Amino acid sequence: MLDFYNIDSVLSEDERAVRDSVRRFVDERVLPIIGKYYVEGRFPKEILPELAELGVFGANLPEQYGCAGLNNVAYGLIMQELERGDSGLRSFASVQGALAMYPIYAFGSEEQRTHWLPRMASGEVIGCFGLTEPDYGSNPSGMITMAREQKDGTWLLNGAKMWITNGSTANIAVVWAKTNGDASEKSIRGFVVPTNSKGFTAKDQKGKLSLRASDTSELVFQDVQLPADAILPKSGGLKSPLMCLTQARYGISWGAIGAAMACFEEASSYAKNRVMFDRPIGGFQIQQERLADMLTEIVKAQLVSLHLGRLKDAGTMTPQQVSLAKRNNVSMATDIAREARRLLGANGILAEYAAMRHMANLESVYTYEGTHDVHSLVLGQAITGLNAFK
Repeated sequence: MLDFYNIDSVLSEDERAVRDSVRRFVDERVLPIIGKYYVEGRFPKEILPELAELGVFGANLPEQYGCAGLNNVAYGLIMQELERGDSGLRSFASVQGALAMYPIYAFGSEEQRTHWLPRMASGEVIGCFGLTEPDYGSNPSGMITMAREQKDGTWLLNGAKMWITNGSTANIAVVWAKTNGDASEKSIRGFVVPTNSKGFTAKDQKGKLSLRASDTSELVFQDVQLPADAILPKSGGLKSPLMCLTQARYGISWGAIGAAMACFEEASSYAKNRVMFDRPIGGFQIQQERLADMLTEIVKAQLVSLHLGRLKDAGTMTPQQVSLAKRNNVSMATDIAREARRLLGANGILAEYAAMRHMANLESVYTYEGTHDVHSLVLGQAITGLNAFK
């Protein structure tokens, strides 16, 4: 039913095989345990070696660095299946690949690539991405984290980052900071910061009602000494971290489809089996309309992300196109999760069902990597040529 438009027919054999292997992993290893971890507020770290073995970390980066070298559609299908399990699982893989490995690949030296990327692809080294600050989220150019170059060429890092996925688990952080007292966004550079550095602390974010099966932290840097080669030499200006976010948002557009699929499958199965007034509730018009709306929106999102992936593989994808897909697909999935929860009635609030967990998770996905409203302004500027940010 979830391939209502026979999208499988336009996927390659390799793309289908990758999707199916991750789907089996999610079905067998994630779905039986994720509700428990969500309630307990813990990330299931024991599955990380298996995820690495599947090749999901930096899956669309070159094989010469120990990565799978997949095309971007296959990578998107991986994100779809991981988020079908839980947004926290997809977030982990997305941060590891698109936000920690990608900047090292795109902006790092060859020595940095060969040192870090194979170890990150294997899961030996876990990374996180430090851009957002306590007072600077949608306006990252206002960041106050500062890296000052010392006379001997080393760096002194001070500041803080907030809402950092993988922060307490990571071995390294890719941190974005202004350099040498220059307040302009042109001075922003990326640094690879080992998390065992003196003066580096990661504090778990407490009290989350969303993404509970995910590690979210605040990073604090107090006179962290970094060697001269900690800087990503090809990074420069705010465009560098924004390029990383474009990579992550592309994966999110697929991941949201997976969350929507999980909710739809649960709702449609429940509708066919839950009997009320002597017949399955799926036989009532109001529930059939709900399911028809869900299916329609999922198919539309599938087609958007599939074509976006083909554009990305062709090298013609634009950040504005990614904004459209992230904005549409996450909003779609959020609506479907809510409607699925309602269809399930009282049972919909239980952890043994997926809908409310996905609904809560998607509220975070709706906000992070560029809020829904910010992507509206990105599209508005593309349409009108007028900048509404200032």
